[in-house]
Amino acid sequence: MTSTTYDFVGVGLGPFNLGLACLTHPIGELNGVFLESRAEFDWHPGMMIESTTLQTPFLSDLVTLADPTSPFSFLQFLKETGRLYPFYIREIFYQLRSEYNAYCRWAAAKLGNILFRHEVTSITYDEADEVYVVRSVRTDTGETVEHRARHIVLGTGTRPYVPEFCRDLGGDAIHSADYLNAKAALQAKKSITIIGSGQSAAEIYHDLLTEIDTRGYRLNWVTRSPRFFPLEYTKLTLEMTSPDYIDYFHSLPEDVRYRLEAEQKGLYKGINASKINEIFDLLYEKSVNGPVPTRLLTNTELRTAEYDENTGEYRLGLHHVEQGRDFTLITEGLILATGYHYEPPAFLEPIRHRIRWDRHGRFDVARNYSIDVTGRGIFLQNAATHAHSITSPDLGMGPYRNSWIIREMLGREYYPIEKSFCFQEFGAPEGVIS
Repeated sequence: MTSTTYDFVGVGLGPFNLGLACLTHPIGELNGVFLESRAEFDWHPGMMIESTTLQTPFLSDLVTLADPTSPFSFLQFLKETGRLYPFYIREIFYQLRSEYNAYCRWAAAKLGNILFRHEVTSITYDEADEVYVVRSVRTDTGETVEHRARHIVLGTGTRPYVPEFCRDLGGDAIHSADYLNAKAALQAKKSITIIGSGQSAAEIYHDLLTEIDTRGYRLNWVTRSPRFFPLEYTKLTLEMTSPDYIDYFHSLPEDVRYRLEAEQKGLYKGINASKINEIFDLLYEKSVNGPVPTRLLTNTELRTAEYDENTGEYRLGLHHVEQGRDFTLITEGLILATGYHYEPPAFLEPIRHRIRWDRHGRFDVARNYSIDVTGRGIFLQNAATHAHSITSPDLGMGPYRNSWIIREMLGREYYPIEKSFCFQEFGAPEGVIS
C-alpha cells in the first residue's frame, strides 16, 4: 500500500472535475490528484449520435468562463488540432458532442495528476492529522492505494435511472446511455419503443426514424409530458444560470427550493426546439410515400412492464394521465430514456457523520458548494439542483463553481468570481421603490 498527502483529492472525472484539474494546473500552491475508475475519459459514449451537439455554446468549455487565457480552452484545442478555421467558417456556436468529448480527452491527456483505473472504495477521516484518507483499488492490478488530503471534491456524477419495476425485466431492454452499443440489435427487431421526455429520447427517436422505411420496424415514442416540451432558451431565462439566481435560490426555504426543483426541470431537461422541428420535418418527408409506421404518445405514463421469453416481446402497461385510461403496448425493443439520478456513493459511509444532510435526506449543500460540517472540507460537483437550482448541471457554470472551490481551498480568490451580471431582479426589493 502506498500513501501520499495532497491538498485535495478529486473523486470521479466528468467534465466538472476535469475542469477543476485544468484550472488548478497552474496553481503551485494547490497539489491535487484525481481518481477515476474508468480506463480513460469518455463522456456519454452511448449517445455519440452523429451530428448531435451540446445544448450550451462553445464558451461553456472546461475553463474559459473562469480563465479565457487558459491553455486548456476549446479554442486552443481547435488551434492545436488544425480545426480553428473550419470551426470559424462553420459559424455555429454549438460543438458536436463527439467534438466536445475529443476536446475533454485532449485536455485530460495533458495532465499528469489524473489516475485512471482507480476505483475509490472508502473515505475515512484521520482526526489526529485532520486529513481525509481515500482508499482506492487499481482495477488493472488489484493493488490498494491510499491518498491523504485536506479536501475532497466529489465529481462522481449521476447514474442512469431505471424505474424499479424495469430493473429485473429480462430480455435486452436498455437505458438510453447504452443506445449506440445496442442500435444494430434494436434495428433488427420488428418494433422499438422509446420511453422518455427529454433530449436523449428525441435524439434516439430522430436517429431511428431516419432508417425506419429501409429497416422496416415500427417505432413508438411514449412520454408522460403533456407535449414535447422545448428547452426554454430565451435570454432572460438564461439569466437564471447566474450568481444572482444562485444567491436568490439558495436563500429560499428548503421546501420552496424542492418545489421549484420539480417545476424547473423543463428549463434544463427539455428538447432543443431545432430537434423538435427536425423530427417533424423528417416525419413530413417520410409521409409523402404513405403513412409512417410510428406513434408519438403524449400524456402517457409507463406503469408496468413484463417480458415474454417465448415471443421476445415486452408488454407495457401504459396510462393516459389526462383521460385516466389504461392501455397496453406490445414491443420487441425497449429503450428507457428515463434520465439520470444521483445516489451518494457508498464509499462516503465511513464519514457520513461529517456530512450535512437536509430534511429530505440529501446533501445540505452550502453556498460555497461544501457539504461537510466544517464548511470547507468536502465539495460537491453537480447533484445539487435542490440547493443551487438549474445551475448545478449546467456546463457553463462549471468554471464558476470551480473558481469558488479553488478560493475555498486556497483561502483567497485566484480566478475573479462574478458577483452579479443580471438585468432582472429575482427577489423582492426592500422597502419602498419607485
